[in-house]
Amino acid sequence: MTDVRFYHLTRTRLEDALPVMLQRTLMRGERAVVRLTTPERLKAVDEWLWTFEDAAFIPHGRAGGDQGANHGSDQPVWLTMGTDNPAEAGCLFIGEGADLSDFADFRVCAVLFDGRVEAAVSQARTQWAAVKKAADAAAALVETRDDRAADVADTVEPDHVLSYWRQNERGGWEKAQ
Repeated sequence: MTDVRFYHLTRTRLEDALPVMLQRTLMRGERAVVRLTTPERLKAVDEWLWTFEDAAFIPHGRAGGDQGANHGSDQPVWLTMGTDNPAEAGCLFIGEGADLSDFADFRVCAVLFDGRVEAAVSQARTQWAAVKKAADAAAALVETRDDRAADVADTVEPDHVLSYWRQNERGGWEKAQ
């Protein structure tokens, strides 16, 4: 089951929120994939993760990049525009409306979107609706099982759970009900 979390950025940019989330992921001993939309954004985030703090960086590689190009399976964080997951990461970060169609192999999928950009909010709403529809369909299948479908239905569980998080005034996260 994938825990799909939508993070509504209202105080910070993706470049500021993502490193903090990745640091926490790495501190838990997990690996992550960051999926973005364009080669330019991939390169910009790649450079930012090496330099966002004077005393720290986030070790990573990227698809099509120099760092880790041949060692993706060794990278704790992998940046991509595709669905590749060379290190079998358990956490997926979706930025700026990147493709959300393939997240079932991840334990956590975090969708980050900029609440100050109407197109980003609209895209996030569309993504939320698609994920919710799939979750509701799986839940309905479990609830409507009967004797004829028992052998199949007993193996079906909802594929994912959804939650919505909004940045508060201090830049922290609050889960919405």
